[in-house]
Amino acid sequence: MKNLFSLVFAGIIGGMITLAGVYLLRTSHIENTPTIETYAQPVSNNLNIRAGSATAPFDFADAAEKATPSVVHITATSGRGQQEESESPLDYFFGNPGQGGIRGGTGSGVIYSSDGYIITNNHVIEGANNIEVTLSNNRTYKAEVVGTEAQADLAVLKIDARRLPTLRQADSERARIGEWVLAVGNPFDLNSTVTAGIISAKGRDIGIIRGNTSIESFIQTDAAVNPGNSGGALIDAQGRLLGINTAIATQTGSYSGYSFAIPVNFMDKIAQDIIEYGSYQRGFLGINIRNLNNDLADELGLNITQGVLVSNIVKGGAAEYAGILTDDVIIKVNGIKVNSAPKLQELVGTKRQGEKVTITVNRSGKIKEIPVTLKKG
Repeated sequence: MKNLFSLVFAGIIGGMITLAGVYLLRTSHIENTPTIETYAQPVSNNLNIRAGSATAPFDFADAAEKATPSVVHITATSGRGQQEESESPLDYFFGNPGQGGIRGGTGSGVIYSSDGYIITNNHVIEGANNIEVTLSNNRTYKAEVVGTEAQADLAVLKIDARRLPTLRQADSERARIGEWVLAVGNPFDLNSTVTAGIISAKGRDIGIIRGNTSIESFIQTDAAVNPGNSGGALIDAQGRLLGINTAIATQTGSYSGYSFAIPVNFMDKIAQDIIEYGSYQRGFLGINIRNLNNDLADELGLNITQGVLVSNIVKGGAAEYAGILTDDVIIKVNGIKVNSAPKLQELVGTKRQGEKVTITVNRSGKIKEIPVTLKKG
């Protein structure tokens, strides 16, 4: 009887211990669960949203899907001699010499309008007498050159097609350093290739377009761009056209970390002019310029170190007529800040001869706004 009592008592004690353990485990789980949920959700959200934006995710699938149908593959060939070599520093970027006296290269282009206008780089098609455009659906068309602007390295082609897909245009003035971008093109003949990076600089002049009136004010990115990408699209995270990929900084001929694109605002102006007039209708201020630096600012007694110094006035030019003077420092064009000569050239380059612009200058420490009617160069 005593043994039976001991067994019953032991069973009761064991059950109580078991119940106590279950209670403690459940309490511990309940206490820890809110902590996990509280921290897990914000971490997940932060991983999928770009800093400073509530709308641009790291997943660029939607942007790429919008862009790829509007980017075309371009094949350009000519009958120049096999031993003849172009002197353009951009030639290496889009292709390699062919054989048997036929020189050929490949590049990319962007559909500008649904009725068949295509934008690409001038160096992609320069010297070619046979140009073919292949769409993302593999349809191929013969292309005619509508017009070119070598000093900006842009060209407009036309194919006989309708209802083509086009891209919405972004405002390249509003693009910010650090924003995500995608490069879409055909590197090494690999069709419809998409790479991602960020804008690493704006208004970059790298000295690759020859000529005294050349305009270089590139968007610099670290999106991987290679031979064959030239003329393709640089798009933002929403899938809007931001620029035309044009060049790379390289010692090998392949991507080494930086690529450069013509801003879409500037491209759009040139494309419209070529389509409407057959050539770029560029307006000129009629000045020679230098980037302002600390030494020049000290020499002129200025308390600013950024802007564009007017070093000389062209006789009979728009600036002389408007009253701009030597040693004026241009700091804005139409209210947009100007920190460098390339930026000034880009902003003025979006205006036609005969158009008016407001030039803001720092003249010996005083700010003046001067209306200028641009003239033909």
